[in-house]
Amino acid sequence: MNLSDFQAHDALLHDALQLQRHAYHADPNPSRASRMHSLRQLRRLIADNTEALCSAICADYGHRSRHETLLTEVLPALSSIDHAMKHLKRWMRVQKRPVDRLSFGLASNRVVPQPLGVVGVIVPWNFPLNLSMVPLSAILAAGNRAMVKMSENSRHLAACLMELAPRYLPLEQLRFFDETGGVGVAFSRLKFDHLLFTGSGQTGRAVMAAAAQNLCPVTLELGGKSPAFIAEDFDLRTAVERVMYVKCLNAGQICTTVDVVYVPRARVDDFVALAREVVQQRFPAPDAQTPALFSPDLTAVINTAAYQRLLAALDEARAGGATVVPLLNGPQHDESRHKLAPQLVLDAPANCALMQREIFGPVLPVLPYDSVDEVVADINRRPRPLAFYPFSHNEALLQRLLDQVMSGGVSINDGLFHVAQHDLPFGGVGDSGMGHYHGEEGFQTFSKLRPVFRQSRWLSTASLLYPPYGPRIERLLAFLLKR
Repeated sequence: MNLSDFQAHDALLHDALQLQRHAYHADPNPSRASRMHSLRQLRRLIADNTEALCSAICADYGHRSRHETLLTEVLPALSSIDHAMKHLKRWMRVQKRPVDRLSFGLASNRVVPQPLGVVGVIVPWNFPLNLSMVPLSAILAAGNRAMVKMSENSRHLAACLMELAPRYLPLEQLRFFDETGGVGVAFSRLKFDHLLFTGSGQTGRAVMAAAAQNLCPVTLELGGKSPAFIAEDFDLRTAVERVMYVKCLNAGQICTTVDVVYVPRARVDDFVALAREVVQQRFPAPDAQTPALFSPDLTAVINTAAYQRLLAALDEARAGGATVVPLLNGPQHDESRHKLAPQLVLDAPANCALMQREIFGPVLPVLPYDSVDEVVADINRRPRPLAFYPFSHNEALLQRLLDQVMSGGVSINDGLFHVAQHDLPFGGVGDSGMGHYHGEEGFQTFSKLRPVFRQSRWLSTASLLYPPYGPRIERLLAFLLKR
């Protein structure tokens, strides 16, 4: 992109920000009725255009099942908006707080949640509707304006939202932007009142550095190698069914998917056999009249570059002595549609790409273990993950794992479902991100929880503290310091 194109993008973004900033100053604290109207309009945008949105996402992927999009994107978005509307009155309530003893109970303290202003949202390609609309439910509930930048891999969806959204909410309240090259850099440099980024750690560092120039607070939702741990006491078939559901969902292109699984050494062969059985049942080969090589329920890898990266990572692991176990019979990949059959990897070298970076594909390394201590030490050697999935019914073991293994979130005896709970905060820790949103925590993240102290009309605390100091202040301090 040349300089003139960059300047044009920069001017467009600044004009959009100024429009929203002026609208914010004209109505800095919208009423609950106004916020409810915005949430209803956001819901209508999704509900009225569900099929168009699903088709756009499918086109961006090359292929993704409509049912998978409904399940992972449309349903969470609608339920998040419904949750916000249901609880908005309580979230907006002014909180009364006790006063310090220095005020002698005559003053008052309140915490007033107020809108921040204009919030920027940078959306990844893997769940572009979910990861734009779920944050927007909290952003609009908190009374803010929002500018949303979509991914370069979500061109069809971006075009759809850019066309549809103004029919439901004005541009001074909500505006979507496509990534046409250079927009992301300019977007992250805008002086937002808050910036939410979901994506890779590498890009997240650049976004945070750009935002820091404006002292713009950021919420970073990144990723990492989220581990699953299967204990000896847990039914192996059940664990395999749940782990492989998570790993195959969206072809493993999820920041909270299971990226490695720890299995008791004596049960690895059984894990592999059960995984093959489960995956073949869920993704049967099409009939002879169907030209596709894979089940239509198996999502494509997002683009050719990502597809080739996964194949190269598998080749590297094989060259290092790993055993790659295909979980489907027949062809293992379809280059024309960049589809890849689910794979297990045994004995992956510690220094290979599959073990060093987030996989983001339908490939799962299986790590045998002999003791829980070994698993805890191995997980803690790595950057803190976005999620942790322990499978056990042993309460003492589970508590030990919760105490000793830090992660952004935890689902016990299942995968991903902590993300779908609107009353639980969602967010990373360390390398997997910072800050939280979803539900009430989202409302608080995108609000200024403003402390308000009100002095008594009859007595000013300050009047008791004026110099010159002497016996009077000595008596007052003796009283206040008394325990």
